[in-house]
Amino acid sequence: MKTLPLTDARKALPKIVDEVSSGHEHVVITKRGRPEAVVMSVDEFESWQETIEILSDPSAMRAIRQGERDIKAGRVHRWEDVKKRLGL
Repeated sequence: MKTLPLTDARKALPKIVDEVSSGHEHVVITKRGRPEAVVMSVDEFESWQETIEILSDPSAMRAIRQGERDIKAGRVHRWEDVKKRLGL
């Protein structure tokens, strides 16, 4: 993760936007030596928002935990069997 002071980030903003939009790069912007902001791509930001939404939804988390218990207990279906059952 790259860190830049605000004064440098102002000058390099177009380059920073290119860097973060082309991958999973983050840039921390500091002010008076302290981290104040993070620049990341819109895709990654939306992914983080979706993850937070799922993690804060009790029913979704119950379903995920139940799925994990089912996998550990062997209550699973082979992909080939699912495709056959659905006629795929």
